[in-house]
Amino acid sequence: MISRNYPRIVISGLSGDSGKTIVTCGILVSLKNRGLDVAAFKKGPDYIDSAWLSLASGKPARNLDSFMMGFPAVKRSFLNHALERGINVIEGNRGLFDGMDSKGTHSTAQLAYCLQAPLIIVQDITKVTRTAAASLAGCLHLDPKLHIEGVILNRAAGERHVKVVKEAIEEETGIPVLGAIPKLPDKFILPSRHLGLVMPEELQESSAVMDMLNKIIEENVDLSKIISIAGSSALLQKSEPAGKINQAGVVQNNKKVTIGYFRDNSFSFYYPENLELLEKAGASLVPISTEMKFTPDQKDLLEKLDSIYIGGGFPEIDLSRLSENIELNTAIKALAEDGLPIYAECGGLMYLAQKITWRGREYPLSGILPIEIKMHHKPQGHGYAEALVDAENPFYEEEVVLKGHEFHYSEICSYDPWLKSALSIQRGKGSVEGRDGLMHKNVFATYIHVHALATPEWVTGMIKAANTYKDIKNSKIFIRG
Repeated sequence: MISRNYPRIVISGLSGDSGKTIVTCGILVSLKNRGLDVAAFKKGPDYIDSAWLSLASGKPARNLDSFMMGFPAVKRSFLNHALERGINVIEGNRGLFDGMDSKGTHSTAQLAYCLQAPLIIVQDITKVTRTAAASLAGCLHLDPKLHIEGVILNRAAGERHVKVVKEAIEEETGIPVLGAIPKLPDKFILPSRHLGLVMPEELQESSAVMDMLNKIIEENVDLSKIISIAGSSALLQKSEPAGKINQAGVVQNNKKVTIGYFRDNSFSFYYPENLELLEKAGASLVPISTEMKFTPDQKDLLEKLDSIYIGGGFPEIDLSRLSENIELNTAIKALAEDGLPIYAECGGLMYLAQKITWRGREYPLSGILPIEIKMHHKPQGHGYAEALVDAENPFYEEEVVLKGHEFHYSEICSYDPWLKSALSIQRGKGSVEGRDGLMHKNVFATYIHVHALATPEWVTGMIKAANTYKDIKNSKIFIRG
């Protein structure tokens, strides 16, 4: 074990929508503009905030989720990606103590403990003054061991408002106020929709948004003090790597397989570790855009695949285009009927449906699964999920327990009663009647998103299914030859 310095801060709030993402992204951009190397992390199972943190930091942001991974794996993941010469910025989620229960299990506060990281609070001071101090004093009283090293006020009404709140906080709690961001006009607010913020790749002016966030921080926050707080972090012990087993415990596969994955504005929810660990296990990854014009070359590319991974995202934002790409839908369905392994999560499950109903209109899709989907204006499944594998399937051994999360506004409104499934839902909504992991031949579809560091069996299963299909495909070619 070697003790090393990883300058770091956790940016939390006292509630959701306190402005953490705007502040965190702004700090990352401002640190970069000052010539510092930065790494970004997001507490919790979040794809959208992580995408903005990735854009701001210039490298993939890593999710740190103790429910899915456990605290030891969270710490290992942080140490594997954290910078020794730079600053590591971790954005929390919800309020500081908000977790899975009244004790705050798996909260941002517990993550800060795990990483021995100093905390900076982003506090919304809309229509409050001294009460802001009382809120922070309550945090200190609830857990005196926390290292709250600063507070950034947000949505300030003016100079007098800031002066009163700052004096109250510093006099009553001793926590320094590091800056105050005024209430911003709508044009300065990151664009959002039903699942949260819009993904940055959908915005042509995303670089201008980063410039705006940098300006907000430079004009309103003492960045030098934030750098100093990050530098005061305690040393962390890191084990030296041993052997050739990667960080998820997956042994590299000697055979090479080719796995395609949908990647465009409609399908963008992928943890970087999921893709990285597939590659480390021996997969060559091929991005597939559902926006592509279908050509003979692309048909040839699809036929060379040994498996397909369809992640989540926003298929509902462009259903007309998805529905009208009949050539691609037909080709994917033909591959599924031929036995190609397809693993689909959430938005991917939606793509496999016969049709989706959204805002009174029906959109035919690939029709691989005998299900019909309806979109709603409120979440149909939201939060952590846990499921037991209780039936034979192409990807998981029976008795494996999956820990993941679900966040979807769609539901299965009609399905074939003979449809097979492999997952018994222990926590969460699932797909139909307490079940998930819908199957057809070598297709497996679920509303549950899994993280490869939490579920290394997913990587093993993906590679195994691809290998099996490749062997069968090659044997058919040999027999025909």
